[in-house]
Amino acid sequence: MVLMSDTPSSPASPYRSGFACFVGRPNAGKSTLTNALVGTKVAITSDRPQTTRHTVRGIVHRPDSQLVLVDTPGLHKPRTLLGERLNDLVRSTWAEVDVIGFCLPADQKLGPGDKFIAKELAEIKKTPKVAIVTKTDLVDSKRLAEQLIAIAQLGAELGIEWAEIIPVSATGDKQVDLVAELLTKLLPEGQPLYPDGDLTDEPEQIMVAELIREAALEGVRDELPHSLAVVVEEMIPREDRPADRPLLDIHANVYIERQSQKAIVIGAKGARLKHVGTTARKHIEALLGTPVYLDLHVKVAKDWQRDPKQLRKLGF
Repeated sequence: MVLMSDTPSSPASPYRSGFACFVGRPNAGKSTLTNALVGTKVAITSDRPQTTRHTVRGIVHRPDSQLVLVDTPGLHKPRTLLGERLNDLVRSTWAEVDVIGFCLPADQKLGPGDKFIAKELAEIKKTPKVAIVTKTDLVDSKRLAEQLIAIAQLGAELGIEWAEIIPVSATGDKQVDLVAELLTKLLPEGQPLYPDGDLTDEPEQIMVAELIREAALEGVRDELPHSLAVVVEEMIPREDRPADRPLLDIHANVYIERQSQKAIVIGAKGARLKHVGTTARKHIEALLGTPVYLDLHVKVAKDWQRDPKQLRKLGF
């Protein structure tokens, strides 16, 4: 169990590189931790559960290592075909990584969802597992100590030997560097997997779609996040623009499942959709480093979460 450390890595240490996967029930802080480690926004974050749908890799460059982070959907009891496919994505990712980080929020007692995931992890014998206690800024030291003990006991009950148990606050930037250091120690020796400076291997159109969806999820009803998907149809530089004033035209469709949801996304006189576009455009421009014109349209794809054809069309 690790609480604090400021011991620098030995410069004589062999170079290590590999993949780490964050798992946990929905809204356990996986995407926020990914963004904090990489130092920029590569994974969608939301106060709504089950918002991550694509495997987003964030690349952490260190002098002695390269840590490639794989962010997956939260493992959950599926209610739709989409849910089943998301769970399959989680399990297939577990089989391909060098170390697994199990994210457990400090502000919530261990529940059936955590124990369900822990039992699944217990079946994976060879891959090192690190318990990461997230959102520690939301609790006092007494509650944190109780959570650390509960996680240690859970591992003992299921036969999981935690390589580390690490408290962290991604939003408060507490022990984020320590998480990176401890994860990289568990990677195999090897050369960098990606060029220096790369932060993700996710296609830009997928990342742009995720940023739009994140903006659209802010302040909506509970049921809407599960029903909302975004597809970027086109990203093209505006013609006849001077070299010092480029503009990227992005045309994207926001899909919902029912006609009644359209008004929620668009808002009164289009105000909400305009706010979504403004918010998303700022993040997209920061990501791509160029001015953007963002054209959004809202469309209905009836019951797409349960329709195999619609799922394929929307990229799932």
